[in-house]
Amino acid sequence: MALTDLPLDQLRSFRPDVAEPADFDDFWARTLAESRALATAPVVQTVASPITQLIVEDLTFSGFGGEPIRAWITRPQAEGPLPTVVEYIGYNGGRGIPGERLQWAAAGYVHVLMDTRGQGSGWGSGGDTPDPHGSEGSIPGFMTRGIQHPETYFYRRVFTDAVLLIDAVKQLDAVDAGRISVTGGSQGGGISLAAAALHPDVSAAMPDVPFLCHFRRSVQLTPELPFTEIGRYLAVHRARAEDVFETLSYFDGVNFARRITAPVLFSVALMDAVVLPSSVFAAFNHCGSADAEIAVYEFNGHEGGQIVQWHRQTAWLADRL
Repeated sequence: MALTDLPLDQLRSFRPDVAEPADFDDFWARTLAESRALATAPVVQTVASPITQLIVEDLTFSGFGGEPIRAWITRPQAEGPLPTVVEYIGYNGGRGIPGERLQWAAAGYVHVLMDTRGQGSGWGSGGDTPDPHGSEGSIPGFMTRGIQHPETYFYRRVFTDAVLLIDAVKQLDAVDAGRISVTGGSQGGGISLAAAALHPDVSAAMPDVPFLCHFRRSVQLTPELPFTEIGRYLAVHRARAEDVFETLSYFDGVNFARRITAPVLFSVALMDAVVLPSSVFAAFNHCGSADAEIAVYEFNGHEGGQIVQWHRQTAWLADRL
């Protein structure tokens, strides 16, 4: 692998102008209000699994349009309420089977892992949440589904699910509602930026190598999937470029980062060909938090810091929660 972007000294000062629609806040306020009006109480069921030293539960909650979304809860057997880590999943992964992700619960946190609607068939052990919405023509993948308009874009539904999950988590007896953090890698990192910006009760955010930032630069320069899905779509729909980037501006991680006030720990990998380092730094350098840090992995690709970054997260989060 080789460095895929600007030198580190230039990345640290990379603060590009990123388009932001005038009605960004109104769009998201209306989107969330409409779905919250349709929400029902979360349902938690005990799961039979070989895990004996932790509690594993199946959560169903109301997401976009009141539609049911699945998640796993994995938590210590200790008395609550406990600090909580809500995690979002990378592109086309699913929540998998019970017991796949035990680290946060083993560290003393309630861990809630959200299934991503419509995804779960690209890697891992699968997903359990359909996305019951059609769209106009798109190429294989999720990046261009409904991209003709912000109202129909795939990530409008996903980001709404992510925010309404926090509403649901706050209702759980085991959770300390004043100590809820969000995290995720790649797509999950991008979702965590949106959740931290849109939900006032997020106490900390830990986006790892976050995807979905600075769309225009990423689409133009990223050599690997999934950003190339948008380029392929525009190679056919040549006259739609400005409309497409107008849609994407409502979902850009840079615009969400501007609105985050909670503490944030980013990570970035300088040999990443899936998420360009400059797109991560664009979000980090625009971040509105007074307590924002970034871990840099100079010789890693999209895998980032992996367990090394998790150790850093646990120490960082303990200082804040």
